[in-house]
Amino acid sequence: MPTPNVTPAVLVVEDDHALSAMLAELLTDEGYHVDTAYDGQQGLHRGLTGRYDALIVDRGLPVMDGSDLIALLRSKGVATPALILTARGAVEDRVEGLDAGAQDYLVKPFEVAELLARVRALLRRIDNSATVVAAGGLRLDRVTRRVTGAAVDHGEVELSEREASLLATLMAAPKRVFSRAQLLDSVFEGVESGGAVDLYVHYLRRKLGKQVIRTVHGAGYRFGLE
Repeated sequence: MPTPNVTPAVLVVEDDHALSAMLAELLTDEGYHVDTAYDGQQGLHRGLTGRYDALIVDRGLPVMDGSDLIALLRSKGVATPALILTARGAVEDRVEGLDAGAQDYLVKPFEVAELLARVRALLRRIDNSATVVAAGGLRLDRVTRRVTGAAVDHGEVELSEREASLLATLMAAPKRVFSRAQLLDSVFEGVESGGAVDLYVHYLRRKLGKQVIRTVHGAGYRFGLE
């Protein structure tokens, strides 16, 4: 939970300026410090450079989908609890958002009391081990880039920065299938060839076993341990 006597900080990423202003006012009145961003790129920058206790992220953002934003933050070791706020209420949309790494999902229009209750619930979920990603019996420390778990021979395996970033992306949303293009954008900045993704998948399988990453033919890759 937040440290006593320290104002919790919330980042609101919402492209509707009127709704963003309303959310900021509501949360400020509740005693939170609020920052705002209006597209996925701004949200990514603030999420990576700021220190927040909770994120409220719109699904249909310009530049980058809200689910992709959360998945990218997770791949970079940012484990700040996140609520997706969106007009999309279909079950598959909710599942995709949660699989991307969000903790909660609230469909517009919403009741203010419910939103505030969900934010309070997010703040109770704060995990100080934000640098550690865990899934399928594996634990990846994003600082040391070391992987441990029952599937790891000799206790632990050390990864390169890009290997660690790729594995963290997949582990942060273990049921999600990532296309090569999505992995290029989130892990291989400045690289244009999808072959780089395939190469690093090969590296990870060589170090951690073929089962660690599953190929989904015609779609991309997903984390393979469940």
